[in-house]
Amino acid sequence: MQVLVYSKQLTLLFLALTLSSPFVHAAEIEPNIDYLSFSQGAVPVAIEGAAKSLKVGMDRALLSIDGDPGGFSLTPKPGAANTKIAFIFRLPALTTFKNFAIPNILETPSPSQTFIKTVEISGSDKGPEGPFHVLARASLKKHAKKDQRTVFPANSEIPVRWVRLTLSGGIDIQRDKTFFEFSEIIGHGIQEAVPQLNAFTGKWKGRGVLLELKQEKGRVSGCYDRVGDLVGTVEGNLLRAIGKTRTSDIASTFVLTVSATGEIMGVRSTNGAPFRLYAGAVAPNIVTKCTKQVVPPIGCGAIIHGIRFDFDSSRLQAESHALLDLLFKGLKAEKTSGIKVIGHTSSEGSDLYNEKLSQGRAEAVVAALVSRGIDASRVSAQGLGEKRPIADNATGAGRSLNRRVEILCR
Repeated sequence: MQVLVYSKQLTLLFLALTLSSPFVHAAEIEPNIDYLSFSQGAVPVAIEGAAKSLKVGMDRALLSIDGDPGGFSLTPKPGAANTKIAFIFRLPALTTFKNFAIPNILETPSPSQTFIKTVEISGSDKGPEGPFHVLARASLKKHAKKDQRTVFPANSEIPVRWVRLTLSGGIDIQRDKTFFEFSEIIGHGIQEAVPQLNAFTGKWKGRGVLLELKQEKGRVSGCYDRVGDLVGTVEGNLLRAIGKTRTSDIASTFVLTVSATGEIMGVRSTNGAPFRLYAGAVAPNIVTKCTKQVVPPIGCGAIIHGIRFDFDSSRLQAESHALLDLLFKGLKAEKTSGIKVIGHTSSEGSDLYNEKLSQGRAEAVVAALVSRGIDASRVSAQGLGEKRPIADNATGAGRSLNRRVEILCR
């Protein structure tokens, strides 16, 4: 197996050369989509190995796929040289991986902690219990500087729904008891279409969680913490929502999914703070302020996630049609003289590039609405690029929330 270390610039060159290979069709690989990211629907479902004894919880599993390439402390308690920890993730659809990457393999200058040395990635199409087949292995070495990544190919390209990430040993173990660090597991390849999850109707309770949601097709509304109201849209198996408290207008952003057994799980950021694990069990007996509320239509004032475009393009994907139909239905009922569709992006790329891309995408949404029957004289487009983020661009969840369309009416 060949393991290669790339800077950010060389990684882009590597992917460009891969796409130009006569043996790989451009449509088969999405170089900028990390299918092992929570923002793409990957969800941790189990932890194994020494995780329990070292106090490694589901929050560490989520940090391994949160889209933030920076390092973090993997083990709250120190382990031995033969320490082995495994995380199992569920993917939203069958995925065939072409290659994997680990960014920022860097050592903290301390004799009592070190970066994980050995990574093994296995996959299963049966369930979280397996059987698992090894997809790739890598023995890691320290990077010379920040923003490099070690890229290694998948040795077995089989479609999988569950991935087991096994982390073991350390690069520079100097003591019998050592704390371990890790950064991120990244997986590129191809994924089947993800069906829309229709499980966001219910009530949940957990540590820091008191939540009720109602879903109507791709639209969700609800309330949280007894004092907050939220609205959002569903894309695949993820709900992206924005909430505010009724008393002080403190904002929260959410990226959530529902497990096969009904639990809610995801991340939440409040008042611009870092995203934190947000998980709760089904609690049908709780009563909230929104129990009797109906789901509002998507119309004036809406913030919409899930209108999807081709990579680096303003071409609308077919999965967006259902959401655009809902938007057209809501706007058709509005008695306003003017409608503005505003496009926003995350921070990848230059300011000028993102402004042009968001303008083109806002215009594509306008064209879709006009084709459905909205009077062209009533609707206009504006692209603001990355100028008005609503979440931190450091993580995949934050970037996915910043990529949005807003509807303003007058």
